[in-house]
Amino acid sequence: MKLKKLSIIAPIYITSLLLLVSAQSNDQPPFSCDSSDPQTKSYPFCKTTLPINQRVEDLISRLTLDEKISQLVNSAPGISRLGIPGYEWWSEALHGVAFVANISQGIRFNGTIKSATSFPQVILTAASFDPYLWDPRWGRGQETPGEDPLLTGKYAVSFVRGIQGDSFEGGKLARGKWGFNGYITADCDAVSIIYDEQGYVKEPEDAVADVLKAGMDIDCGEYLKNYTESAVKKNKVNVTDIDRALHNLFSIRMRLGHFNGNPNKQPYGNIGSDQVCSQEHLNLALEAARNGIVLLKNTDRLLPLSKTQTTSLAVIGPNANSTDTLVGNYAGPPCKPITPLEGLQSYVKNTHFHPGCKTVNCSSDLSDQAVKIAEGADQVVLVMGLDQTQERESHDREDLVLPGNQQKLISSIAKAATKPVILVLLCGGPVDISFAKEDEKIGSIIWAGYPGEAGGQALAEIIFGDHNPGGRLPVTWYPQNLTKIPMTDMRIRPEPSSGYPGRTYRFYQGPKVFEFGYGLSYSNYSYEFLSIKQNKVYLNNQSSDKLAVGYKSVSDMGTQLCENTKFPVTVGVQNNGEMAGKHAVLLFVRQAKPGNGRPMKQLVGFNSVDLKAGEKAEIKFELSPCEHLSSANENGLMVIDEGSHFLSIGGKESEITVIFSSDASKQEGAMVVPKILIFFYIYALLSLFL
Repeated sequence: MKLKKLSIIAPIYITSLLLLVSAQSNDQPPFSCDSSDPQTKSYPFCKTTLPINQRVEDLISRLTLDEKISQLVNSAPGISRLGIPGYEWWSEALHGVAFVANISQGIRFNGTIKSATSFPQVILTAASFDPYLWDPRWGRGQETPGEDPLLTGKYAVSFVRGIQGDSFEGGKLARGKWGFNGYITADCDAVSIIYDEQGYVKEPEDAVADVLKAGMDIDCGEYLKNYTESAVKKNKVNVTDIDRALHNLFSIRMRLGHFNGNPNKQPYGNIGSDQVCSQEHLNLALEAARNGIVLLKNTDRLLPLSKTQTTSLAVIGPNANSTDTLVGNYAGPPCKPITPLEGLQSYVKNTHFHPGCKTVNCSSDLSDQAVKIAEGADQVVLVMGLDQTQERESHDREDLVLPGNQQKLISSIAKAATKPVILVLLCGGPVDISFAKEDEKIGSIIWAGYPGEAGGQALAEIIFGDHNPGGRLPVTWYPQNLTKIPMTDMRIRPEPSSGYPGRTYRFYQGPKVFEFGYGLSYSNYSYEFLSIKQNKVYLNNQSSDKLAVGYKSVSDMGTQLCENTKFPVTVGVQNNGEMAGKHAVLLFVRQAKPGNGRPMKQLVGFNSVDLKAGEKAEIKFELSPCEHLSSANENGLMVIDEGSHFLSIGGKESEITVIFSSDASKQEGAMVVPKILIFFYIYALLSLFL
């Protein structure tokens, strides 16, 4: 058994590329603190031997109010009298460096570097349930790690570590309690919305004052540029609030080496095209795609296909040969994209392709030609789903079913094919494909998300058995009738009296197409609970007034008691198949009687493990009753219910009983004494015979 830890390369690569290709306007020096310029090199803020705080304070002290305000927006202009070049803060790097248009500085792919490694979209990376593979960025549905709070929380930790680097020293709360020493930004145009659209404040200057006093450092937009000076004149903003923001911003630039002189002499100053799209990056993109792809159906073990006995292949669908669909949104030009068609052609030379319809909405009917190709092929792979015309920023989906005539095309091809077909879905969000799930002529279904530039190769490797799929769905796939509920109704808990079913796997009580965490493999895996230190958790109730209703507030318990009640759980997992595979182990907990708005179950731990055929492994989790056995009550308090809770993994369960005691330490001692007596009893017996 081997736990594979892959280094997260992309954040370092992204930072390096930003330093390399951040273009400056022609009338500004290419970098700050040029040693050949006697004026600039004399400034204390250019002296690298001084602490950064001291350098930043010196720089800010030299700025006029207008110059200070100019630096509070994403396109910060240069200050030529101090030799300070302009700087573009805004860029996009959701799953690889993205092209950014309509800005004078920043990322460009029109020089020696013409592409960037395109990793899988976030939703597919999360499906691997492997934190060591995550290259986290943030955004909308397809840009998030799914619906589970634990999975999202761990992804957020990787997000911060990936951005900040391992040398980050620290954990608004953000600076005082968490030790955050970066900068805080608004989403683009968010500050303007406070006044212009929401009407939250009486005038624009109030919006500027509110965001600066709340701790925001930089505005992605023009609002602070337009209204900060008038806010100062109206005494709504203090210059000290501006200086605080500038301190955070210039500290970052100095930590990046932006005021250390010639960048060619800095650690990342000589990065070139040979270090972008490196084989190491491409391998990581492929590995992430392999491990995120989810097998949803595999009737009669249709997959994997035989590499020797598959004589011809029909590849049909509008997504089969689309590079754009592979990379999803917020992406740059990929290095070496491999479409599903190209990946499959590498296995079967006698491969025939037809798009089926010109676009994913399938408004045109080309199915007759596609049917003829399917009729003459040994095996058929349909590559369907969605793309950015169907789901993207500012364009919400109105349906959960496949768009246009896609379903009709899929069913027609499946009916015409000589063998059950393989359906591949490229999409970020869930799709109601109940028809395909129930159709015997559709033997296998694969969800591949938006798998990045190596997605076609990863998909082909799975279809032909060179990789054993192990991804699991990070979201619930709902049926189409859920769209009857307005998306503006964001209640997460069900309301049986009104027929509202709730949302997410923790609360949803309606029919599902596929469940959260669902995913098949070419191997069968079995589980057992090997070791649980205790199956009873005693909680002291002396400070609680909640006993009458059978639950206890976590805040009443205190940090020390919560820490003392943690205990390890060891789970055994075995690969009972004939193929090696990477397997995501998901540990859930449920209450015996959920009710009262409690979740039906919730994820409390997960890990990913590589197992050879027949190999066993032990996965260790730490269970924290305060965290994992608690849930939010109607007042928003985290509480623990007395009684039975069940740990579950696969089809196995183990009971944990929560007991409220007037003195937990005595109860724990009562558990220990019999063990001591047994020890001495055995010792006494042995001594009689020795």
